[in-house]
Amino acid sequence: MADAFQVDELLARLEPGEHDFGLFFRSPTGSLSMTVAYWAAGSEDHQQPHTEDEVYYIVSGQGRLAMGSDDVALEPGSVAFVAAGVEHHFQDIVEDLRVLIFWSPARTGPIRQLPE
Repeated sequence: MADAFQVDELLARLEPGEHDFGLFFRSPTGSLSMTVAYWAAGSEDHQQPHTEDEVYYIVSGQGRLAMGSDDVALEPGSVAFVAAGVEHHFQDIVEDLRVLIFWSPARTGPIRQLPE
């Protein structure tokens, strides 16, 4: 199985506003899923810890990611790993964040499928 995606096209399917995200890939084995997400500049991120490991790839925008006791600056090209169960949230979003997120195992919580 092989799939290829254009991240800009996926991000264009998100609803404009404070925050939106959507699932676009889940592996047949359930070992990995991928989503894209958007946080508007100045918005607040209220996510709770997840049961899956996450890797965030910042496609565009700037802000900070609080992870446990760590706080890191993010900009286009930044990659951040957050282990399952770790408290984390984006903050100080000074430029709209567009993010590609990898989940392992595949995301199990409530999540909507990205519209076609």
